Amino acid sequence: MVVRIDGSVGEGGGQILRTSLALAALLAREVEIINIRRGRKVPGLQPQHLTAVRAIRDITRGRTLGDELGSELLIFMPGKCEGGIYEFDVSKIRASAGSVSLIFQAVLPALLFAPRPTHLVLKGGTHVPFSPPTTYVEKVFLPLLQRMGGRANLKTIRWGWYPQGGGIVEADIEPVERLSAIELTQREELVKIEGLAVVSQLPLSIAERLCRRLLQRLSRYELVAEVELVQAPATGRGTGLFVFARYGDVVAGFSALGEVGKRAEEVADDVYRALMAHHRSGRVVDKHAADQLLLYMALAEGRSTITVSEITRHLLTNVWVIEQFLPVKFEVEGDVGKPGMVSVEGVGFRPGATSLGAV
Repeated sequence: MVVRIDGSVGEGGGQILRTSLALAALLAREVEIINIRRGRKVPGLQPQHLTAVRAIRDITRGRTLGDELGSELLIFMPGKCEGGIYEFDVSKIRASAGSVSLIFQAVLPALLFAPRPTHLVLKGGTHVPFSPPTTYVEKVFLPLLQRMGGRANLKTIRWGWYPQGGGIVEADIEPVERLSAIELTQREELVKIEGLAVVSQLPLSIAERLCRRLLQRLSRYELVAEVELVQAPATGRGTGLFVFARYGDVVAGFSALGEVGKRAEEVADDVYRALMAHHRSGRVVDKHAADQLLLYMALAEGRSTITVSEITRHLLTNVWVIEQFLPVKFEVEGDVGKPGMVSVEGVGFRPGATSLGAV
């Protein structure tokens, strides 16, 4: 039976597409997605989304209809995912800084349950607006997934900033038989705050200003941080501040990117505010990691529960998509924009299990 997904539901963004592709590939279910990215200023498939579509098509040896720039309708008929060696480059569709993190997000679930290991090379934007930086995926998301039994690593070889792109990341994914439930409800004490103040083809003094401002703001609350100044290899210019707060053995991540006309101090202030909002919430998982964990919680064996610093529309939309594919029911406590808790009884997915679809 075909799963039909309306891409205009909820926040109407690309996450609906990525989660639908991931679950369709995993369950070997044909999916039809309409109104793709209807909630965005420029709707339809853009280069990063189209790269993700073709990547998931290729790794499953599947077929697609409607896979073209600007398309708001896509039909995906997956085959079987075997793992292997793959390279995907956003610029092959059109020169852009399309996010490689979001492409990785789309293909990872199927590759985790493939029968053999996978080596991925992804080319495009690594540190760009409206997507998790690859450093966040590496330092925050993948360690959380590892707690559930997922085995994957990712390394940024060359940074790709907006608008030039040109970044390169490599990832290795090991097959798993199942995922274990996760419980992250009680936050431990703050152990350490670390950060990267990064510039590419810009004066190092910008990174120094990012660092200095962050340390000044944190000192008001007697907090300290270890911030490394980094001159990152890249094809174009860019700058950003990436901060990681470790509570016990769980890491939360916060970042902001520089842009023309925005002072380094403003960038640091954005990161500081995000960090302190999470810190004051008393919750374990930051709002971005929560959204990314949902699919794996639903696939895991047993009940998973996490407390999150902010319930977002993005999270609620992703819950809706997952419930269209799997016989699960998420319990979400808390209002949008406020701290909350998310729990779900997972289906205990195993490779080859294709009879779990909810529709």
